[in-house]
Amino acid sequence: RTTRSPTATSSTSASTSDRMAAPVDRDPGLRCDGWLVKGTTVLASACVARTRTERRRGLLGRDTVDGVMVLPVRAVHTIGMRCAIDVAFCDAAGTVLRVVTIPPGRPGRCCWAARRVVEAPEGAFASWGVVPGDVLEVRT
Repeated sequence: RTTRSPTATSSTSASTSDRMAAPVDRDPGLRCDGWLVKGTTVLASACVARTRTERRRGLLGRDTVDGVMVLPVRAVHTIGMRCAIDVAFCDAAGTVLRVVTIPPGRPGRCCWAARRVVEAPEGAFASWGVVPGDVLEVRT
């Protein structure tokens, strides 16, 4: 962790936990919280956007998507993105209500029954066999 003061340049601690936390400090939208799981099958690493800033940033500005991003929202868009994404709209229990692919630069339709969305690389849900009715959850 780096600390700054008006009179000092910086100081760095060497503890392992601080080095592990450094990526979170630089890019809060990339906090990987665990694994996206369908039943007993692990599908991908999962980053959960918990703060308003993390939700607004989402996957914007990325050329590729590694793992999945879980957002507590009902609608997403790909305006400002350079790649298409798959989106699974889930209810409060994690049951998939709808799966769509959104091309880059497009607004997405709202799913009012959804309580969260899972964003993944284009084609990921088809390759994982995720369909409406499946239950997705993030496990640590």
